[in-house]
Amino acid sequence: MSAQSSAQLSPIQRLLKGPLGLLLVFAITVGASYLFVLSPRSLIVRLLLLGSLLLIYYMPQKGWIKLLFGGVMLLIILPYLGLFNPFLMELGFQIAAFATLALGLNIVVGFAGLLDLGYVAFFAVGAYLWAFFGSQQIWHIDEPPGTFAIYPTFPFPAWWFWPFLIVGVIAAAGAGIMLGFPVLRLRGDYLAIVTLGFGEVIRVLANNLDKPINLTNGPQGITPIQRPPIPAFFTSQEFLDQLSEIARRPVSLNDIYGFFFYFVAILVLILAIFLARRLDNSKLGRSWTAIREDDVAAVAMGVPLRRTKLTAFAIGAAFSGAMGVIYAANRTFVSPETFSLTASISILVMVILGGLGSIPGVVLGAAIVTLLNIDFLQTLSLQLSSLRQGSGFIPLTSIPWASLPTQLDPARYQRLFFGLLLVVMMIFRPEGIIPSQRQRLELHDEPVDEPQDAQIEGEIEPDHKLED
Repeated sequence: MSAQSSAQLSPIQRLLKGPLGLLLVFAITVGASYLFVLSPRSLIVRLLLLGSLLLIYYMPQKGWIKLLFGGVMLLIILPYLGLFNPFLMELGFQIAAFATLALGLNIVVGFAGLLDLGYVAFFAVGAYLWAFFGSQQIWHIDEPPGTFAIYPTFPFPAWWFWPFLIVGVIAAAGAGIMLGFPVLRLRGDYLAIVTLGFGEVIRVLANNLDKPINLTNGPQGITPIQRPPIPAFFTSQEFLDQLSEIARRPVSLNDIYGFFFYFVAILVLILAIFLARRLDNSKLGRSWTAIREDDVAAVAMGVPLRRTKLTAFAIGAAFSGAMGVIYAANRTFVSPETFSLTASISILVMVILGGLGSIPGVVLGAAIVTLLNIDFLQTLSLQLSSLRQGSGFIPLTSIPWASLPTQLDPARYQRLFFGLLLVVMMIFRPEGIIPSQRQRLELHDEPVDEPQDAQIEGEIEPDHKLED
């Protein structure tokens, strides 16, 4: 590593450089894992464990070393620790799912500069596609919601889940092209309003397509939805007993499916990261950058505006459609409330928080928002509830915990925390937590390193043409 690149490292990266840095990251990872085994329900330990992944990303080591550390962490250590607390697998699945959604939206908003406020509609397309064909809904299309019975069999086998991943990608990409055609001439606020309307149209259709033909079962949603089959060895009682001995708790089939969906979501996320990186460095990625900066100049330089925009909408929607199929199978239940405008805004917050156009930043933004949403605030509310049931007093006051109103639970102020987080980010770091190189250069005047002791060889002849 050159002296110039070493000077650009942050203090933490200097600490993680070289063999000692590897040993330090290894020690932190092992220590966090050991603490998790001792206290699997501790919020602080979970944050320390997931924070070690961030250290792996930031350590200035060779790429293959970081991939090796990250792969071992994601595919071996976290699943092993998930035996002691299955919520860790649920948390990992949620982070991977929303990171994939954020990567898809980052293609539309970050790469191409097309503000999309209805992105969750493509998520709904994939989810309802598998919900309809992977459940018994096709048998009840002529029956009113809430009047039919649940049968022990399904119209289609559960292994159809795998080809429906591809079908979900194609269907969502088609929906993205349908959205892209009417908005080709729009930009800015007008584009945002139209995409917002598209997202609401999909949600309203899912809410009302229960008559005259019952396609979505209306507000009641579709359930039960099949899960893909797992090899018999992983569902055998002997294997479950062995896992129960390791975890010191009963391990059920639902726990096995938690591991299964975690691995599926991680693999889809890795594929999405690979595709996003390839697209960003491709000719198409440069075309997206051109229309994001100035679409008029891009057209003047020969960039096909229509095809480029439609491709951005289609590819971004395809990521969401694939994850929609996985999400429906994981939850075994789909309802219109899941695909509200709030969900689209949350995914957009992930992109802005991490950094527009930054692939690692978007993944980190998705992890932070998901942790705040389903872990951090919820855990604080549970701890506050347990204190409220006791006889203690609030520190430094004589007010008993029991008199604290439930309206002050942190989980009730989820959107407030998101809003404050965005305000703080826009003031102190508008480019995001891990900004892309272009965003960093645009928002910060970084000095250019000039070569030291530069000398010009030869004589400089005057330009006589300029004198004339």
